Amino acid sequence: MTAIADEVASVVLSEFNKLPTKRKPTIRDNGLHEWVPLSGIVAKGPTFLKCVALATGMKCFPASKLPQANGVAIHDWHAEVLALRAFNRFLLDECKRLTLDSTFESDFLCRSPSSSSVSPFTWRPELSLHMYCSEAPCGDSSMELTMASQTDSTPWSSPIPLSEQPDGQLLGRGYFSQLGIVRRKPSRPDAPPTNSKSCSDKIALKQCTSLLSSLTSLLVSPENIYLTSLILPESQYSPTGCTRCYGFDPHSDPPGRMSCLTTNPPTWHSGYKPVPFTISTTSHKFDFSKRSVTAKTEKISPSNLAVCWTYNKQIEEGIIGGILQGRKAFDIKGASALSRKKMWTLAVEVAEGMYGPDGELTKELKRGTYDGVKQGSVLLEARRRVKEEVRGEALKGWVRNMGDGSFAL
Repeated sequence: MTAIADEVASVVLSEFNKLPTKRKPTIRDNGLHEWVPLSGIVAKGPTFLKCVALATGMKCFPASKLPQANGVAIHDWHAEVLALRAFNRFLLDECKRLTLDSTFESDFLCRSPSSSSVSPFTWRPELSLHMYCSEAPCGDSSMELTMASQTDSTPWSSPIPLSEQPDGQLLGRGYFSQLGIVRRKPSRPDAPPTNSKSCSDKIALKQCTSLLSSLTSLLVSPENIYLTSLILPESQYSPTGCTRCYGFDPHSDPPGRMSCLTTNPPTWHSGYKPVPFTISTTSHKFDFSKRSVTAKTEKISPSNLAVCWTYNKQIEEGIIGGILQGRKAFDIKGASALSRKKMWTLAVEVAEGMYGPDGELTKELKRGTYDGVKQGSVLLEARRRVKEEVRGEALKGWVRNMGDGSFAL
């Protein structure tokens, strides 16, 4: 436990507590008390500590539904993943304000020294970034905690034999003896399978790709925008699991699975580099964590509601089933501000505002389909190389979540 860990947790919890009641877990008519995980991204400067994005949530889409998403529905709304998406939305909103208002000065972004249209903005170097999670991220970093919490220590079995798993990738919580591997989001064996990677795996990858998504990285340089620390409650920290999952030290016990990037350092470009974060614990408690709710009653249930929020309340939404609360599934009117379509639209607006409809960056962002931009843009080649190398060496078994990239604006 460190002072900065408690401070980071405190500002995230404080912002969540300010949200209206409709954004929080409730007590159902049948008496069940809801609980939910919370995650937040905090920026620390010489004179301030500010939560810039937070989210709650704990569900994701089965692979079979992705073709219906059409850029409207969010695929994965586990709190950690949704918080990272909210952070990227926050950055895009800051870029837009800087583009439209010449008098606006952001506390977080400034214009890049280079006049190149590639990554015209950069994160202020004096600011560090920290992530708080009220629950241990699902996947490899929490396997020891998962095993210890079970009344029956028998691992959940997989309907697919271990030898037949695609590229060695496993379902959720099956095969506890297999550690240090990429896992899918946990789900019961009888649930439709998902291809969304665990939060542990996605956070581990961010140590190399930065916190930026592909589209945001066209506007903001990845340099300076890596996590400095990950903050977990004391009861949710497994030293063994976290060392193995996130570690870069080949001589640690157990060895860190990212260590191949230390023993054979990559030569990446455009500001990308391996940047390990530290892990600290906090004594602060989240009122709606599973532990807090269980302490009050045995009648508990996971909440179906996810919430996303960004700094200055530019975004505050409730999400159920990947779309805005109260909207029909896959209805364009139900698209969250964090959806692929809305984020892509905003990125194009920023590029057009800076360089006009014929600018190089604008053209790259209008490459027909969403997959066309992510997989075809020459400006994203450096990022693609980083992801390919990390997935090929440190995070083996990573299978892309395909099926929702053929839509256009």
